[in-house]
Amino acid sequence: MTTGTKEQELAWLRTIAGELATQTVTRLEDTLPWYGSMPPSRRSAVGLVAQTGISSFIQWYEDPTSTPWIASDVFSSAPRELLRSISLQETLQLIRVVVTVVEDRVTPRSEALREAVLHYSRDVAFAAADVYARQAEARGLWDARLEALVVDSILTGESDDELPSRIAALGWHGEGEAAVLVGSAERSVDVDQLRRTARHAGADVLIGLQGTRLVLVLGRMVPQPHDAEKLPAAEEPLLSFLDIATRLSEGFGDGPLVLGPTVDTLIEASRSARAALAGVAVARSWRHAPRPVLADDLLPERALAGDGLARRTLIEQIYEPLLAHSSELMETLWCYLDNGRSLEGTARELFVHPNTVRYRLKKVSEVIGWNATGARESLILQSALIAGSIAQQGNRRGNRRQS
Repeated sequence: MTTGTKEQELAWLRTIAGELATQTVTRLEDTLPWYGSMPPSRRSAVGLVAQTGISSFIQWYEDPTSTPWIASDVFSSAPRELLRSISLQETLQLIRVVVTVVEDRVTPRSEALREAVLHYSRDVAFAAADVYARQAEARGLWDARLEALVVDSILTGESDDELPSRIAALGWHGEGEAAVLVGSAERSVDVDQLRRTARHAGADVLIGLQGTRLVLVLGRMVPQPHDAEKLPAAEEPLLSFLDIATRLSEGFGDGPLVLGPTVDTLIEASRSARAALAGVAVARSWRHAPRPVLADDLLPERALAGDGLARRTLIEQIYEPLLAHSSELMETLWCYLDNGRSLEGTARELFVHPNTVRYRLKKVSEVIGWNATGARESLILQSALIAGSIAQQGNRRGNRRQS
């Protein structure tokens, strides 16, 4: 081991700086698989960071009081896309390689230089952690604003061509069906807990907090290789959106909690959102309504409140399918509801056996999915018959005027 004055050591370090940079790049290629798989521009940027680190060490060794800005300067030379493309763990691996190369080269010359390398490497590691922490904080604020913008676009239905890319930028794993859950918000909403609950239920979620209103956009989560432990076990059945909403209900405040109808894609979620918002407005008019409640279970109340979407849903999902299937089923349902859901009264009016009425009501349930024998569902069906007949009469009058 040779020793010399600090000026001599600085002169020697400046002489071998280029050599150290070249050795570092070679060591990176040999020891870090992720480095070799990067595109040339990214590898060049990583090499620039390594070279800057060596030059900054020489400056720091000359004046150790420059630590605060010298260490940060190492990463200021890295383009922003590089910080997004390599993780903090990979950055620490990069620092370790640079330190190892420099340490191996300077140790035979001076013990003081070796200690200086170790001291400086600690400062650079802290600087790296600080850079990534600030990047994460900035990304978190940006993600929060972007998420609020996406949820607002879904609620208003004012989506544009950029909506899919914005959703993808948020790391949305959902694919296929989606639904919107709307309720009231507590004073301090635990957003992180809502995300954990949704993830464990096998759902992805976008969260919008608008004053006292909390909106969750739910989607089926597509398993990712690195997220396998976050999803339900393969043998567990896929939860329905209502089951997912029930698990999430504890994160909402008191008051109505309404789940909009399921739509085929997230881009169509505005329709589910409109139904859920309309349901929240009228949910208190249903005594003992479940929580959460389906927006489609509030169709009568929504229609009475002037919700055009509810009227169209009643007509398109109940009235028109029955009318197209069989006038006999339509007449039986009318009679059954008008007679207070009495099988015997309906049978007398139609001059058929009560078992025939039972059979026809079963067919009605098969055609439209609602059971006329239930108190709540019979209200929905009667509302659909009324809305459908009003619309049909209006169409007839319009046709007569045109003719």
